[in-house]
Amino acid sequence: MKEIETCTCSIIHDDIVQKVIPSILNDDKASDLASFFKVFSDPTRIKILSALFISEMCVCDLAASLNMTHSAISHQLRTFKAAKLVKSRKEGKVVYYSLADTHIQQIFHQGYEHICED
Repeated sequence: MKEIETCTCSIIHDDIVQKVIPSILNDDKASDLASFFKVFSDPTRIKILSALFISEMCVCDLAASLNMTHSAISHQLRTFKAAKLVKSRKEGKVVYYSLADTHIQQIFHQGYEHICED
């Protein structure tokens, strides 16, 4: 791992600081955004999302695809629903889950491209 270069002086560039301050997120927005990204921090949830990119699926299909229990899948889907990342629709006795919107896939793919860079 490369060592990070650090500044050895204590000069404050006031013009830059004053330009940046208005753009810094307030505490509420920063907390909301951090919570949003925490949803992506679990490998199981990443796998579920990648499956939902292909097709809407019910809990049984997700569990079979990922070799997991229904309970484990349901727990993760509750997390996604709370974060408004997935939506559901009922057809008879079956509940199908899909991505809430295209932003989720875009965020996922940008992150994936970033980790694949040399």
